[in-house]
Amino acid sequence: MELPAGDHGPSPLTGYTRAHWEAAADALLAAVEPYATPDRALYHLPGDRRSWSGHLSDGLEGYARTLLLAAFRRDETVLQRYADGLAAGVSGAWPRVEDRSQPLVEAASVALALRLTRPLLWDRLDDGVRQRAAAWLTDALTAEPWPCNWELFPVTVGGFLAEVGHEPAAAHRAVDRGLARIEEWYTGDGWYTDGDGRKYDYYNGWAMHLYPVLHAWLADDEKLLDLYGGRLERHLADYARLFGGDGAPMHQGRSLTYRFATTAPLWLGALTGRTPLSPGETRRLASGALKYFLDRGALDERGLLTLGWHGPDPAVLQGYSGPASPYWASKGFLGLLLPAEHEVWTAAEEPGPAERADAVTPVVPANWLLQSTSSDGVVRLHNHGSEDVRWDPYYTRLGYSTVTWPVPSYDNSVFLDGDPTRTDIEPLGVGEGWAASRHTAAAGARVTSAVLVRGAVEVRAFLVTGARPRTPVRVTGWAARDGLRAELLPAVGLDSALTGATGEGATLFVALSRLTGEPQPVALGETVTVCAEGDRELTVAWAGGPGLRVRWPGGAVAVEHIAPA
Repeated sequence: MELPAGDHGPSPLTGYTRAHWEAAADALLAAVEPYATPDRALYHLPGDRRSWSGHLSDGLEGYARTLLLAAFRRDETVLQRYADGLAAGVSGAWPRVEDRSQPLVEAASVALALRLTRPLLWDRLDDGVRQRAAAWLTDALTAEPWPCNWELFPVTVGGFLAEVGHEPAAAHRAVDRGLARIEEWYTGDGWYTDGDGRKYDYYNGWAMHLYPVLHAWLADDEKLLDLYGGRLERHLADYARLFGGDGAPMHQGRSLTYRFATTAPLWLGALTGRTPLSPGETRRLASGALKYFLDRGALDERGLLTLGWHGPDPAVLQGYSGPASPYWASKGFLGLLLPAEHEVWTAAEEPGPAERADAVTPVVPANWLLQSTSSDGVVRLHNHGSEDVRWDPYYTRLGYSTVTWPVPSYDNSVFLDGDPTRTDIEPLGVGEGWAASRHTAAAGARVTSAVLVRGAVEVRAFLVTGARPRTPVRVTGWAARDGLRAELLPAVGLDSALTGATGEGATLFVALSRLTGEPQPVALGETVTVCAEGDRELTVAWAGGPGLRVRWPGGAVAVEHIAPA
């Protein structure tokens, strides 16, 4: 994709300006246009992949998600094409919105796009088309959503229908019901779980925050905006730390094929004035993510977004992923709602958190520990609290990063008797330089895990209980990637192959780990000293810095900081 030179001069970082974002949006919209049906109601993108919702629903998805991009771009010529498609769609081309059906998701994108572009699209439609469109959307007010971020789709539709005066009482009920539902999943400090359980991932930003904050902003409801905008602002303080120095978002969670949709909450904070980030930092993080994917094959030779991460990659897909699913990346163009003179476009880019200094950041609600190093821009996420109700390698591993991704050989895992099972994850705390959890392993054994970090170095400790004696244990670390050094050394209870065996009771295993882009780092074994006192206490002394003492009293984890020796 050829992008123009910036209109405010180059920055020393990505150099991306509003002109680059506009050109990217235009190219994406032009690339999908040949795949519209003659009536423009459906977009059937090429390929053999079909979602579990079927061909017709996939075609609606293609229309709705690219309409959202067109709404952010606000090009009247393009919007007219979508107006034609809307007229045909609500006249019988589209499937109905039913309980727990994919059209409910797409109805939210259609409604949001119509609300954002009302003077340019909705207000210019024939009255008959408006009535049919409102009737099609009305089913979303009462359709049963899945108990997760789907609760916000009726909210989004209801906000639009209330605004245009169509069944306002039902519309307001849908808004109130959905907003009340997500309160059950707000866990504090700007974080939601995506439904019951502990499912923490990017849905926090591109769904749980996006829809309520946009609704409050569009409704000009200061009370709601103070509530949801305040949560967004707190969330962004952590969220900004999930981007690597190369622009890569953290490789964790579901629906990673949405790619630069990860930038939506960054723009949302700037749009509503609810952000702790400077304008230059906002643009750096957002532009870095867009550039990261455009530079790494996210688009095929036709200019279409592929089903994958860099290029095509079925490993990051779910059953609901259809040919047009990646176009929820359209949310990443939310920043185009900001006028050209807005300071987020005119300010010089500023380095993001991962570029400025080494940092270790506890994320208390998710029981995550974020570890970043400025020398290589790598961000690592130590997962001691997030888990899907289904087994999913993008939720259950001990660690994720911006430069690696889960591999079939089970990186960042503990094997008991050859089984890497990690279920029923129980958070045990997170603090300055450490995080801990307990999980169920093979044959019902329990593993209490603690990670202690400084710089790029990690000490990983595992206390195994409930396993039969002499059960084989193996520990794995980071997956190797070109240009990176992934190291794992035995420290307690493990041999040079990172294997060991359980004893009669509780057995402690400790390994030193490091993932780094530094070409010649200090030898890993020289960075830290580890001393175990029995199977219930561990002392970690960092070279040139303070240490930590870890104890396992009664199955819990207690961590205290100690002065340097």
